[in-house]
Amino acid sequence: MPWSTAIFITPAFAQAASAAPGGYDQILQYVTLFGPILIIMYFMVLRPQQKRAKDQADLIKNIRRGDSIVTTGGLIGKVTKVVDDANELEIEIAPNVRVRVARPMVADVRSKGEPVKDVG
Repeated sequence: MPWSTAIFITPAFAQAASAAPGGYDQILQYVTLFGPILIIMYFMVLRPQQKRAKDQADLIKNIRRGDSIVTTGGLIGKVTKVVDDANELEIEIAPNVRVRVARPMVADVRSKGEPVKDVG
């Protein structure tokens, strides 16, 4: 071989045989890498979101007559009637203007109204 073609030809070396892919070591490596990430994500994202959803459900469940509420559409009114069977509320948004809204459409309770009167 002339010297000029020897530059472009390199000897091929066989690679050493490695362990079978997907072994126990690789699985353990993935678990140690992604395990802490999933735990951190649970405590920083999922758990607070579940707590907020539970608080919102309790807020909606405990609405009473006289409460001042804000709907998801932005209406602000005072609850005049609570219809438990139909899961609806009647709110007064202006003097003598009453509308019915579904309970899940309540975004916030601004102020609590009168307490429930005990029948004795």
